[in-house]
Parts: sequence; structure tokens; C-alpha cells
Amino acid sequence: MSRASNSRSNHCTENGSFVHHVVHIDPSFLSELEGTMQELPRLLNSSAGRDSCCIFRVPQSLSEINEKAYRPHIVSIGPFHHGKPQYQMIQEHKRRFLSDLLLQAESRRVVLKDLFEAVAPMEEKIRESYSETLEFNGQDLIWMMVLDGCFIIELFCKVGRIVPADPNDPLVTMAWILPSLMRDLLRLENQIPYFVLQKLFDLSVGSENGGPSLAKLALGFFNYMVQRPVPALEKYYDKEGKHLLDLFRMSYMPKDPDCQEEVRSLRFLHLIQSAKKLDQAGVKFRPRKTHSILDIKFRNGILEIPVLTIDDFWSSLFLNFVAFEQCYCHSTKHITTYVTFMGCLINTPADAGFLGDHKIVENYFGTDKEVARFFNNVGKDVVFDIHRSYLSKVFEDVNRYYQNGWHVRWAGFKHTYFNTPWSFMSALAALILLILTIVQSFVTVYAYFYPPANQN
Repeated sequence: MSRASNSRSNHCTENGSFVHHVVHIDPSFLSELEGTMQELPRLLNSSAGRDSCCIFRVPQSLSEINEKAYRPHIVSIGPFHHGKPQYQMIQEHKRRFLSDLLLQAESRRVVLKDLFEAVAPMEEKIRESYSETLEFNGQDLIWMMVLDGCFIIELFCKVGRIVPADPNDPLVTMAWILPSLMRDLLRLENQIPYFVLQKLFDLSVGSENGGPSLAKLALGFFNYMVQRPVPALEKYYDKEGKHLLDLFRMSYMPKDPDCQEEVRSLRFLHLIQSAKKLDQAGVKFRPRKTHSILDIKFRNGILEIPVLTIDDFWSSLFLNFVAFEQCYCHSTKHITTYVTFMGCLINTPADAGFLGDHKIVENYFGTDKEVARFFNNVGKDVVFDIHRSYLSKVFEDVNRYYQNGWHVRWAGFKHTYFNTPWSFMSALAALILLILTIVQSFVTVYAYFYPPANQN
């Protein structure tokens, strides 16, 4: 027997001697093993770390905390949830929206074949955008991209009133559908590449002759859920994200040079205390007027935080933002840093209520307990590098202020004696009594050493 097909194993007997067993290895088994070694991973492509791969399945460690936040509710976009029966209702309307878009594109002499031929050369690039191997043939994949992409574009046009919309269209008029569509279009697993949307938009609608760009239509569409002034959005009208979720995330990135990620390694650079503890140490909290929730500042003992309206939409958005930043290594980690910072501040329901009292958190999410639970969960199993974060200086400065003994003693004194009107009155009365006692003692001592001249 050849050595290639045999293996020897030794077994020690009770008397200490060795018995040699010959294990036969089937050559076909080895051949099969060698074949499996050449197979490419399918559930997570070996190319998933490239810049081109930007649409991922949410890791189980994140999805098990709040699975509903990552799964579409009424519409499937792209391949990950394609064909599931719970999305059939909206799926039936996609062809109608595609037909409406082609009617508008007639003036540009664009027909369905043109859309197919424009997207078909992108097939390989489309496949590289997904973290999984897509089990669709080329024709089916291109049809999915055209149908889903045109549905999104026509939806943007109808809601943005670029084209006349049927006043009885249920997708636009029924109160519960549009918010659900907006949420679903901002879920990480429910994306198609932005370059596909842009190509379809350029062919069917276009932005020449002063028309709106795709980014302007998209941001205007989502602005119905998160209302921001137009000047805050204008600088993003010429941007292109990896997909809609990334574009919307980019629109919150602060332009301030002080808010960029940098590497720092200093003594006070670690996580901060909760809001209530910082308050007891003398840190003051104020709402900050700015267009980006990420623009947090700390100056002279005052922590300025933009107002956060926390509701079901924002909770889902935060979770998908963080999931994208955790999966896509080429993105910044601004949202991850922000939710980590807020998670430090909101450690208990009392912290959530405290920030609510200071007009920093507007709670439409539920009770203070639910807000605290959300921020405690959103940071679980999340990789966060405090030494390479845009808030590293804020973390450092707050900790330095908190660990300053004079600030803590002075804040404790104010909290003890000036926290309520009654404690203030008691402290004032004690101070007056102390002053009177000192004056009386002084008069007594003075009279002893300097008696009146007419006294014997």
C-alpha cells in the first residue's frame, strides 16, 4: 500500500506496548477535500472587504438585539429579500411605477430595452456590491435592478411633485404606506447600488435644464420624515453615496474640521460618565443649534449637544447606520461614535429624563426606560476605537473636567446647599448666623483688650 493512501496511528496498551493500526484513506476522499478547498465562500464573499462591496447582511450579533430594525416591512429592494410573500403587495405596484416612468421617458426616446442595455454591462460590478454570492442569473438580476431602481426613482418623482401624481394613488395617499416605504428604503439589507440608480435616473429623468439631481430628490423624499432646512441639504445635492442609506448618512457628516476623525492617545481619553454624574460634577448641559446631530461641543464646563428627536424612525436609522459602519471598513465611524457617546450619557432612565428636562432629547419613542434600553443596546457588540474618533477631544476634555477635584467639590457644595429654595434658605440662615457669631466674638474680644476709657 502506498504512503499516499495510508496513515499509521499508535495506541498504547495496558502493559505499555504499542499496537500499530493502519488507517486506509480513500484517494477519492482526498480529491473531494482538495476540491472543496478551491470553492469560494458564498455567504460572505472573499471580496467583501473591498471598497466596491457595500451592501451586507447584518451580522447576527447585531440583528438578534432588534431584528425588526433591519428587515424590510412592506417592500423588498434588491436580492436579499426578493420574492418573499410578505412584500407581494408593493411588488405588484412596481410594474405600474415602471410603466409611468417610461411614459415620461418617451420625450427622451427611452424605452425599456434602453434601460436593460444600460444596466447589463454593470452586472459584474453589481454582484461585487453585495457581500453574498447572488443566486440569480444575469437576466433576472438585471431585471430586478431595473424594476426596483425605476420604482424608487418614480416614487421620488411623485412625492417630490416632479411629475403629476394620481391623487388616488394608495402608495402616496394612504397614511401608513409612505412612512413604511421611507423606513424600508433606509435598511442596509434592502439596498441596490447607487450607480444603478444614477444610470437609470440619467436615462429616464435627467437633471439637465435645471432639473433636480437624484440626490436632491432622494434627500427631499426622506426630509418628509426628518425635516431639515433646505440650506442644510443643498451641499449634498451633488453627492453620490454607495447606496441610499449611505447618501442619507453622508448628509449628517459635519463639515467642521474639528469634527473629523483623528488619532489621539492621551491620559483622559476614555469613556465618560453618565449625564447625572457629570451634572453632579458641575458639567452644564445645553441644546446646541446646528443642522447636524453629530456636532457636539464642550467648552468651559458646558456640554452642548444638538437636539435629538428619538422615535421609531430614528431608532431604526441609527441601527442601520451603525451596521453599515461596522460592515463597511472604508467608511468613517461617525454614527458609531455618536451613539457610543450618547450611550455613555444615557445609562439609566434618570439620565434620559435629565436630558429631556434640558431640551436635548425629545422622546417620542416611549418611556425614559425604553430610551435608556435602546442606547444601552445599540452599542452592544459594536467595535469602537475611541482613539480614532471625531469626538476624541470631547471625551478627553469632559473627563479632564470631571476629574478636576475643585470642580467636583464646588459642584457638590452647590448641589447640597443651593439645589432647592429651602436648602438655599437654610444655607443663607446658617451663613447669617455664622456672620453674627463672628461679629459678636469680635466685639467681645475687642472690648476685652480695649475697654472704654471711662471704665475703672
